[in-house]
Amino acid sequence: MAAPLFTVNAHRHDPYRTFKFQVVIDGKPVAGLRKMSALKRTTEAVSWRSAGDQSHERKLPGGTKYDGITLEQGLTHDPVFENWANAVNNFKGDAAMSLKNFRKDIVINVLNLQGQIAISYVIYRAWVSEYQALPDFDAGNTNTVGIQTIKLEHEGWERDTSVAEPTES
Repeated sequence: MAAPLFTVNAHRHDPYRTFKFQVVIDGKPVAGLRKMSALKRTTEAVSWRSAGDQSHERKLPGGTKYDGITLEQGLTHDPVFENWANAVNNFKGDAAMSLKNFRKDIVINVLNLQGQIAISYVIYRAWVSEYQALPDFDAGNTNTVGIQTIKLEHEGWERDTSVAEPTES
């Protein structure tokens, strides 16, 4: 007999879906969020050879790099992306940059089908490196939703282990 896939809900057989998620910035969920790129890190492999064993190459972990995260939000009056991007850099110049507020810790929540938080990650010291305020416009295409985009650079992430798998009935 196979072991249950889920420790809390042993009757579950399906993994979590990718369309149920939430990004929390400044303690508030981002409204109209459409898409988020993957959380990804890469640790460089460093090769070396020992003086007494030239025939074998060894590998050890080197520096770790965290890929940027892209968020896409439906075009609304919600200024969360624009305000954050303006805290990093705006048309008023360096004096308008917010040295205190341009880096933020944000939270990524994976939700189950009932909308309960199932998995949570904290992204540390994120800041906006790219901001797209308006999408391409096309009067000939009436079935397109306007999307604004930010790309976040950050200094790493970790899973919030205090978030337990929700019990389902």
